[in-house]
Amino acid sequence: MARSGPILRMNGIGKQFPGVKALDGVDFRLLPGEVHALMGENGAGKSTLIKVLTGVYDIDAGEIELEGRRVAFSGPLAAQQAGISTVYQEVNLCSNLSVAENIFIGREPRSLGRIRWKEMRRRAAELLGRLDLDLDVSSALSTHSLAIQQMVAIARAVDIEAKVLIFDEPTSSLDANEVAQLFRVMRRLKEQDIAILFVSHFLDQIYEIADRMTILRNGKLVGEYLTRELSQVGLIGKMIGRELADLERLEGKPLARESEPFVQAGELGRSGAIEPFTLTIREGEVVGLAGLLGSGRTELARLLFGADQPGSGSLRIAGQPVNLRTPRAAIHRKLAFCSENRREEGLVPDLTVRENIVLALQAARGWTRPLPRRRQDELVDKYVTALNIRPADPEQLAGNLSGGNQQKVLLARWLILEPRLLILDEPTRGIDVGAKAEIQRLVVELSDGGMAVLFISAELEEVLRLSHKVAVLRDRRLIAEVDNDERLTIDVLTETIASGAAS
Repeated sequence: MARSGPILRMNGIGKQFPGVKALDGVDFRLLPGEVHALMGENGAGKSTLIKVLTGVYDIDAGEIELEGRRVAFSGPLAAQQAGISTVYQEVNLCSNLSVAENIFIGREPRSLGRIRWKEMRRRAAELLGRLDLDLDVSSALSTHSLAIQQMVAIARAVDIEAKVLIFDEPTSSLDANEVAQLFRVMRRLKEQDIAILFVSHFLDQIYEIADRMTILRNGKLVGEYLTRELSQVGLIGKMIGRELADLERLEGKPLARESEPFVQAGELGRSGAIEPFTLTIREGEVVGLAGLLGSGRTELARLLFGADQPGSGSLRIAGQPVNLRTPRAAIHRKLAFCSENRREEGLVPDLTVRENIVLALQAARGWTRPLPRRRQDELVDKYVTALNIRPADPEQLAGNLSGGNQQKVLLARWLILEPRLLILDEPTRGIDVGAKAEIQRLVVELSDGGMAVLFISAELEEVLRLSHKVAVLRDRRLIAEVDNDERLTIDVLTETIASGAAS
């Protein structure tokens, strides 16, 4: 734990983007010799706070102090020179160079303009030894695992006299043994009085390694807590903005479905993405996926849709074993997937509403068989009316529509294909209340009509309102599958996410 006062203080930090107040009067402090977790759901302000700290963004309000002196960094390099280094999930090193070269790149020991290779390798080995790592420092970085590459990045940061190390989702692509190795290194760094800011969505890892945590929500500070004094249930309540005692019970739960299985996944998994899971989705059934950001919800959906390839397990659709090698194969099997990232993986903003809606149908037909314009107009008019897309002009550029109407355009694109399973990943995120209600009503109507729906949402109330059963994920594992009956409440669901077991 810390042995002195804060090495870093951020006081009253404010940052605003057009139409969005990303940070609003946030305070943060970091002590030497501690691991401090920065917690919050997507959009809470974690990334913005780190970018403000490292000089990527200028601050609009507040001040930053490092070792008691007020600082303002012009960029990440200036922050690094002052002793603040960041180790990202994606290692920013040169894989074609040796381990030693990566540690000392740009700072190689030289004599008469020539690199002293022997000294560089010796110093690299000594530096790694301080982190309990025994590597061949002359070997190419590309020959080592991602975990080892991260250790090399850490060694480089330590050698440039880092006082503060920021770990931004460093464990996302690591297995259990690699995480344990990383944590051993982090503990050694604590012993050297280095302060560590740790960002992760894996709650078990937070409680294993972090001494304290600061929680943000909607750009504001919720509070700073000793990890040992805040339960996981309490943490989740503060992240989502509602304490367990205040979480209200929903009425009007969906009736259980007794129908034929349409999708059956058996021990389906992908290393580094999601642990093997077994899940059945029936015709006319809405299955909700619940879990915090980073729990594996999207990864599960992508495996079912063929966007990612599984490393294990089996998949059956309508009773037939299948191997979906591409999303196109999934579409052929009557599966549809509405991505949460509608801007980058869904909508084409420079195409019209009409062109966006018919895109998947045209792709399924093949580009050598263009869909007649008259048929395009008939289909587009039907779904613009059915989904109440506004403005109701099919020749409007889709990028000019509101978020809710963009989401409806994507739904129309998939509904034209008449899928039997519709996968919806955060379909109501970032849209207004009216559009959200319309999409929720559509899900119910599609289910009543016999369509299976896999519904992913960070809003637990929404999951309970729409789902016949809820599959709960945590740390990229499917930990529980619960019927949405009268016993399943927000309290029970939250505790299941926190504890890792169904109540």
